[in-house]
Amino acid sequence: MQKIGVFVCWCGTNIAATVDVAAVADAMRSEPGVVYAADYQYMCSEVGQQRLIAAVREHALTGVVICACSPRMHEQTFRRAAERAGLNPYMVEIANIREQCSWIHKDKAVGTPKAIALARAAVAKVLKNAPLTAGESPVAKRALVIGGGIAGIQTALDVAEAGYEVDIVEKSPTIGGRMAQLDKTFPTLDCSACILTPKMVEAAQSPNIELLTYSEVEKVAGFVGNFTVTIRKKARYVDTNRCTGCAECVAKCPARKGKNEFNMGLDNRSAIYIPFAQAIPNVATIDASQCIKLRTGKCGICEKVCSAGAIDYNQRDEVIERRYGAIVAATGFRPISLEKFGEYAYQESPDVVTSLEFERILNAAGPTKGQLVRPSDGKHPHEIVFIQCVGSRCSEDAGKGKTYCSKICCMYTAKHAMLVREKYPDVRVRVFYIDVRTPGKNFDEFYRRAAEQYGVEYVKGMVGKVWRQNGKLMVQGSDLLNDEQLLIPADMVVLAAAIEPEPGARALATMLTASMDTNDFFSEAHPKLRPVESPTAGVFLSGACQGPKDIPETVAQAGAAAIKVVGLLSKDRLVTNPCVAHSNELLCNGCSQCEKVCPYGAITYSEREVVDRGVKDVRRLASVNEAVCRGCGACTVACPSGAMDLKGFANRQIMAEVDAICRAK
Repeated sequence: MQKIGVFVCWCGTNIAATVDVAAVADAMRSEPGVVYAADYQYMCSEVGQQRLIAAVREHALTGVVICACSPRMHEQTFRRAAERAGLNPYMVEIANIREQCSWIHKDKAVGTPKAIALARAAVAKVLKNAPLTAGESPVAKRALVIGGGIAGIQTALDVAEAGYEVDIVEKSPTIGGRMAQLDKTFPTLDCSACILTPKMVEAAQSPNIELLTYSEVEKVAGFVGNFTVTIRKKARYVDTNRCTGCAECVAKCPARKGKNEFNMGLDNRSAIYIPFAQAIPNVATIDASQCIKLRTGKCGICEKVCSAGAIDYNQRDEVIERRYGAIVAATGFRPISLEKFGEYAYQESPDVVTSLEFERILNAAGPTKGQLVRPSDGKHPHEIVFIQCVGSRCSEDAGKGKTYCSKICCMYTAKHAMLVREKYPDVRVRVFYIDVRTPGKNFDEFYRRAAEQYGVEYVKGMVGKVWRQNGKLMVQGSDLLNDEQLLIPADMVVLAAAIEPEPGARALATMLTASMDTNDFFSEAHPKLRPVESPTAGVFLSGACQGPKDIPETVAQAGAAAIKVVGLLSKDRLVTNPCVAHSNELLCNGCSQCEKVCPYGAITYSEREVVDRGVKDVRRLASVNEAVCRGCGACTVACPSGAMDLKGFANRQIMAEVDAICRAK
């Protein structure tokens, strides 16, 4: 006979304010199989857990229902408590009456009956539960970091320092990411390259780090501790072991019509190129779409001038497959496209630039060698207007831009304004802003320096339109503090464009079975308690792939992700989830539908002998690799014969919950 205990948590006033917890406990006492029911202010506390343990022992409970917050928060807490009491941890069910009742209802008359219904459903399910035993699986002692920006580099360095091998996969020919494109960093105005380059060199020289640049992840299979990843190393048409980085081939290449991605397309590069002077690895790459030799079979000048014999036009993509214990996503960000923002004349005038383009103009290694000149005619500007929040904080019905704040724009605009005023005091600088957001250490002081010491004019208001007129950019905007409309003739306009995840982030998330939010940023397992973990075990998040952030915050998160990876790799074996799929051989018809929908490759088919009603027969049957299965349940939905079921979430258990809720109504 089943003996169920029900424990209703107040969660302070989080639950008790909108749910009558005593009434929920009282209602459960009359449920079939329930022999004990009680409420307590904080069930997750040490005292609350001790109450649970005492009740299990005193009443010989065979199952426990916790009416509290989300299982994502405290399922493991209560499972461990039940285990200490001698109860199988998988005989614990969570009724989420906080998020599903108290947080969405304001009236106890509404929240309490719903909480009772959820509790009744959990009791019905636990009556159908069966003890489960977790298995074990080995851990591959190697980590994969996807993305070679400052986030990926710092994560890899920290993991490598702990003694574990790390691979960095970077889609571009060099590591460095967006930080490599920056001139200065806020709030200290120190040289970005001076900070980043030593990190890049350290990563390249570390015996525990392998750089897989100009490479992309194509496939991810497996599970935490045992991921199998397929990586495509794209053909550079240059032997990286022979190339010395002398750049003689770059200088002699006649094909120079390719847009320079590193300089944001503000100038052209040759078909064979090294992205920037400090690039790591410092080897050339041939752009097949621009190379005359690869397109027509003619030219071949780079091969002729290469004294190291590094050019190889016959090189092909290489596909490699490796096992990893942990994966870190560090895919970074990009500025949004401004094609929908015609009001700023970005498409019409080369003198309207994004902040990242302006960054390259100010950089000594940029297209203008650090000289502040207008892209249209190379003349020195005397009036520059910065426009904040271009594409950030847009309303949902606007049909363009992002609803979120991009977080870094206020600070890098202040940085740009200060750099201009410091080097070119004759330039008048105005910044149109909605709000100035400076939440970091020394950030507000930095902004005040721009306004008070450098004479940057901040105008609270929005710009409605920018257009060309008589060789000038006419900026029409509002000054809300002085209640007037402005029409400013400017030489350059700089747009603080919103940032968004790299376009390949969603495809990668699909491969990793990781979650994403509505803006295509990777979702963390919990915003407060697990900010660098994805909901998928073994997959961690580092840097701006998780949301907009500045360099200090990125580096801090990279270190946090690294320690999570180290903690995982330090284990020889991991406990596996016993809530996995299993097949009823007598019902399986060999249709392969379950195999087709399984995202983990856990299901295979084989010919096996079965005895059905005393008759021996050879059938094509499904087999589930429980070490690979993650319990997603996709196979159970796809199975037309009902042969597939999920341990811990069997059809009979789910239907018992449904029946209980229907009975409650």
